[in-house]
Amino acid sequence: MSACDPEEDSGEAAPSCVYVVTYEGRTYRDVANVEFTVGNELGTATQPPCDDTGGQNRGEEPSTTENAYAVDGVSPTVAIAVGDAPDDVRFVAVHSGGELPPEVEKLIADSW
Repeated sequence: MSACDPEEDSGEAAPSCVYVVTYEGRTYRDVANVEFTVGNELGTATQPPCDDTGGQNRGEEPSTTENAYAVDGVSPTVAIAVGDAPDDVRFVAVHSGGELPPEVEKLIADSW
């Protein structure tokens, strides 16, 4: 059994939410396999509750907040790092039409 498996089959689907946060009116999604340097703390990012049920369970989970940090060499309008502390963060970026911004694509390419 993995940490994501339900302990018993309840007939309900497991949550399948993408990691999303909002910061200063922009929505950012998780991006894997990116090497980056964390910059200064910017403020607070909000993670909305998972809504993978089409609103049926609305109100069950509150939004959560995490610290937002700059990513060196990338505008916060493009990407930020979020987490409780600068040494424990996740890289998130704005997606436009399903595409990653060129600055993020470059970071990914430079990570290989």
